[in-house]
Amino acid sequence: MKVTFLGTGTSQGVPLIGCGCEVCTSTDSRDKRLRSSVMIEDGGKVFVIDTGPDFRQQMLNENVKRLDAVIFTHEHRDHVAGLDDIRAFNFAMGKAVDVYADDNVEKALRRTLWYVFSPEKYPGIPEIIMHPITGQPFMIGQTKFIPIRVMHYQLPIWGFRINDFTYITDANKIPDEEKSKIYGSEVLVLNALRKEKHISHFSLDEAIEQINDLKPQKTYLTHISHQLGKHVDVEKELPANIRLAYDGLQIEL
Repeated sequence: MKVTFLGTGTSQGVPLIGCGCEVCTSTDSRDKRLRSSVMIEDGGKVFVIDTGPDFRQQMLNENVKRLDAVIFTHEHRDHVAGLDDIRAFNFAMGKAVDVYADDNVEKALRRTLWYVFSPEKYPGIPEIIMHPITGQPFMIGQTKFIPIRVMHYQLPIWGFRINDFTYITDANKIPDEEKSKIYGSEVLVLNALRKEKHISHFSLDEAIEQINDLKPQKTYLTHISHQLGKHVDVEKELPANIRLAYDGLQIEL
C-alpha cells in the first residue's frame, strides 16, 4: 500500500496575503501546504480521503490518472469543497466515482452541490455513487476501512484505519473506546495545528501526548498551520519516531 500526502495544511496553513511571517515567506517547499488530504493506492485501486478546495491542484501535482473512491472525514468546506472537480475522472474513466460519507456530509453536499443530486442531469456534471458511513467497517475493492469516531470540538467526525495505517485529522479528542482501533498501527497520521492550545484541534504537545499513549511505530503530523513554525525548525524539536508530513511525501506500508 502506498500513501501520498496531497496536502498537510489548513485554511490557516496556506500562505496568507500580507502575512509576512517566516513560514508564509519561506522558500522551503515543505512549508507550502495545501489543505489536508491523503491518497491511498492499494489493490490496484486509488482512494482519496477528503477533497478540499485544493483538490484539483493536488491531483495535477501528483499526475493522478484514476480515482476509484472518495472518503470523507467530515463536512467542513476545507475538506469537501473540491468534490466538483471529480468530473475530470468521470470523463477519463467513463464511470461514476464512489463517495463514502455520513449523513452530515451528504446533507452538506446536497446543499452545495445540489445539481449533482438533481433528477435532471445536466451534461458534464460530476457523477457520484453515494455510500453511507455508519461506523461499521466497510470494503472498497479488497481494502478494508475501519471508521474511528473522534471529536472535532463538539462535532463527531471520522478517522480511518486501513491495514496498519491510521489517519486522523481535525480532532481534539479521541475517546478511549475508539483507541482500541488504533493500537498496533505501524503508521499514524495525526493533526497538530500549532503549539498554542486550540478549541477544536490538537496542539503539538497534545498530539505528542496522544502518540505516546497510542504507541504507533511511526507518526506523521498533518493539518499544520503557519503558526506551528517552519518545517526545519519544528523537526528538530520532535522525537525520532514523530515527523512532520509535507505535501508530496510518499510512504510505503
